[in-house]
Order: sequence, then C-alpha cells, then structure tokens
Amino acid sequence: MILFPAFLKLEGRRCLVVGAGAIAEEKIQGLLATGAAITVVAPQATRQIRDWAKSGKLKWEQREYSSNDLAGSFMVVAATSSTALHAEIHSHAKREGVLCNTVDDPEHCDFYYGAVVRRGALQIAISTAGLSPALAQRIRKQFQREFGEEYERWLEELGKEREELFAQPISAVQRRQLLHRLASESAFEKFLRRRKQKKK
Repeated sequence: MILFPAFLKLEGRRCLVVGAGAIAEEKIQGLLATGAAITVVAPQATRQIRDWAKSGKLKWEQREYSSNDLAGSFMVVAATSSTALHAEIHSHAKREGVLCNTVDDPEHCDFYYGAVVRRGALQIAISTAGLSPALAQRIRKQFQREFGEEYERWLEELGKEREELFAQPISAVQRRQLLHRLASESAFEKFLRRRKQKKK
C-alpha cells in the first residue's frame, strides 16, 4: 500500500480525541500546536489534559464515547486501551467520512502519525506505514543530528529572501534559479560562517 504524504492545515478544524490517558496526551500535544478545535471524550483524564481543558485549550467531555461525537469532525484519534472500541470508532468514522487514527492499530487507521523532526517551520516526517515505528524513531534521531537547530534560523532567512525575490520584476525562470541557489548547500555553509563570525 502506497501512502499519500501530506501536511494538513488543522487550524479551526474540529478534531476529536477519544481517550485521555498518557498516550492521548501525547497525541493532543501535537494537535494543540496546529490551532485545531480539539474535543476530548473520556470518563477520566490526565492532570495535563484537565489543565488544558481548564485553560480553554480544548474541550473535555467527561463521559463514554458515542457515535454522535463524530458529527462535524474532520478527524478522530482513538487512544484508548480497547481494541474493540477502536474498531467501532473506525467503523463509525468510515461511515461519516471522517479521517481516523487508532493508536497501535494500523488496520483501523486512515493515516499514521509520523516520526517528526521539527526545526521551526521545517518539518521532516518519517513513516513506515505502521510496519515499524521503531525504525521510524531511529531514522528521526539520525535526522535530528543531521539537521540541527541552525536550520530554523536559516529557513527564516530563506523565507525573507523569497519574499524579496517575488517583489522584484524578474522572470519566473530566473526567480526559480535564484531560489534554488539560495537553498543550496554552499549557501547554507556561508550562512553558518556568518553566524560564527557574529558570535565572535
């Protein structure tokens, strides 16, 4: 099976999370950064999830899951300890046309959480289609070493230079050539040298 890689804009979209334990907390933390409208359904919740609910970062409904919870949702994350419930949620989501992820249950997933390296706006996501999350984690650690924190600052600089180029009256072909030159390995090395000089 070939997966379609995509980075979703979730800001303002309703995302349902069923379950509020430690694993759900980890999934919720990733969603919070996107600006998604998060609803959590679970009888009990971790202290962190309760704190997020109190501060208005998400809505926590302290009860059992119902198929009606999917109404208006863009996606659902099932993070409970019940495989039977996960299968039920996936079935409901499929019927309602809602994207579904069931934790540690690849058979009932429409999408997978990738192992992600984040450097500001730069995100590198690794997926093994659920076959080996451990391998994805190992590759993530390798990429973390290769793509250090300096990439965040460089990307910010590239974004500004891109804006300036688009404001200039040059051809699309010329602009593309310049953008690729700005993002080249030699340009990155120059950026690193400039940073070192500033620190001296």
